Amino acid sequence: MTIDAGRLKHLEIIQQVVTRMANNSFLLKGWSVTLVSAILAIVASKDGLHKMVWVAFLPVLMFWLLDGFFLRQERLYRILWDRVRTGDQETPTDFNMSTEGVAAEVSPWLAVCFSRTLWIFHGVLTAILIIALLITYYG
Repeated sequence: MTIDAGRLKHLEIIQQVVTRMANNSFLLKGWSVTLVSAILAIVASKDGLHKMVWVAFLPVLMFWLLDGFFLRQERLYRILWDRVRTGDQETPTDFNMSTEGVAAEVSPWLAVCFSRTLWIFHGVLTAILIIALLITYYG
């Protein structure tokens, strides 16, 4: 089985989208850790700013939801890539990038947000914030 140049280019384009989604997810995790660390450092250095810990929950939540979106998109495009790869080699590719046909094969966005990898990473950040909140109020 040989892959024609058009199909190969289509697979490359889809792979670039998958790579971009994975990179976005990686950047979100970095920004999330940076913002939480900065907010906790400010809280620790200034008296009377213990209520700022609450502010850190917003970026954690927003980055968690965005990370779930990018992970779901990545999964959709991986399935699309596989469909293009295994599709009929006789008909030329149409370079379709729509994931509507594969959406049923991937969990909904909110379910992806609570997948094991995202739950561990963002759950740990949330737990750290809860501990910091408890320490600032009771410690």
